[in-house]
Amino acid sequence: MSTPPSHPVTVAITRQVDPQDEILMQAWADAGTTMAQRFPGFLGSGWVRPSAGSHEWHMLYRFDSAESLRRWEGSRERTQWLGAGARLVRATRVEHRTGIEGWFDEPTEIEVADTVAAPPRWKQMVVIFCAFFPTSVVLTYALAGPTAGWPGWGRVLLTCAVAIPWMTYVFLPFVTRLFSPWTHPRRPG
Repeated sequence: MSTPPSHPVTVAITRQVDPQDEILMQAWADAGTTMAQRFPGFLGSGWVRPSAGSHEWHMLYRFDSAESLRRWEGSRERTQWLGAGARLVRATRVEHRTGIEGWFDEPTEIEVADTVAAPPRWKQMVVIFCAFFPTSVVLTYALAGPTAGWPGWGRVLLTCAVAIPWMTYVFLPFVTRLFSPWTHPRRPG
């Protein structure tokens, strides 16, 4: 990190948590805060969710300098704490921000954590197929009558105009969540 050592640093982390693990997540986050409070330079922490039952948690912690932050992030206590939550949370985005202006400017550093690997491509293909096939069948029958005299390109254009937003914003996210236990199984023990 290229942050000058005299500037406070805020770390913003987006973590994914299954809603049924909400109580465990709160206890885990509180334990991390309790440990971080014992490190020199700790200025505070907190978390928010966009809505009740959301899978996303936005967590913040702040240290008085990059050096204080490095001591916390490199500590044995933090490593063990993160290990204890490995089955509970998945970090998906980490940002380091400096100074008060950091909340209004672009972050100085963003890393996308690779703690959640993408599922194998064949599983991605199966999930997409499970969304695409029923959508194609329904649209084929639903639009057959109204587009009977249309040229082929017109029928395809209308089908795409309906299917792409439906798949992108509604059905594919639903099917992805539905298949999540299969595409991203929890590690045993």
